[in-house]
Amino acid sequence: MKKEPSAPIGVFDSGIGGLTVAQAIRQLLPQENMIYFGDTAHLPYGDKSEAAIQAYSIKIADVLLRKGCKVIVIACNSASSAAYELLKEYVRKDAHIVNVIDPMVEFITRHYAGKKVGLIGTKRTVQSGIYTHKINEGNQNISLQSLATPLLAPMIEEGFFNNQISHEIIAQYLDDPVLKNIDALVLACTHYPLIRKEINLFFDGRVDVLDSANVVATALQDYLTENNLLNKSTQTKHHFFVSDYTEAFEASTGLFFNEIVPLERHALWN
Repeated sequence: MKKEPSAPIGVFDSGIGGLTVAQAIRQLLPQENMIYFGDTAHLPYGDKSEAAIQAYSIKIADVLLRKGCKVIVIACNSASSAAYELLKEYVRKDAHIVNVIDPMVEFITRHYAGKKVGLIGTKRTVQSGIYTHKINEGNQNISLQSLATPLLAPMIEEGFFNNQISHEIIAQYLDDPVLKNIDALVLACTHYPLIRKEINLFFDGRVDVLDSANVVATALQDYLTENNLLNKSTQTKHHFFVSDYTEAFEASTGLFFNEIVPLERHALWN
């Protein structure tokens, strides 16, 4: 089905992490309409089974397709690793699917050939081995060292960042021998840009810290340009849905977009 350029871009994540991607898209493509879905009833995805993440992702895709989205951005590494291929098959020609993994893998293979690259993410993302597999396919002699950091996403969701508690937890993870002597660190969870300053502080500029938000926004821009789907209108609308309303999510949304953002509750199962 051919979509109109004015059709919205759908973005989803388990919670606030995907807002880092939504923010980057809004900054790069301010003329685009956006619909964001935060699956707050089931966060975090990182400790869920593959089958559960796939079920949530299909339900959310249904919501975004009914809203007429021309592109669906999976703004979550756990869902990208567990459900991307399934969603592509499920959606077929109704919308284009963008995940957060492939654009980052392309960026790493282009800029870090022969280097040692660290990666931190949820248990689901790290155990999937998807980054290692895809980077090895690029055949650029990149040594990828991955570490599961399961406390970080829930810590961020609860607002514990830029304080003594988060400093200590972050330092405990980044001190792991797995990450010794790395040239770059991939933040393989869309929550983690919220603690990027703390991570940079830990490494004191010795390591390039990479997050997928801007990389994904650029990949999205390239797709829209190549397919003549860039919206020309300056009258934009953004809608934010959550599967379970929380004051914390509403506060975080407003913080990201510097304005009060009304949240609409949309349960995935009635």
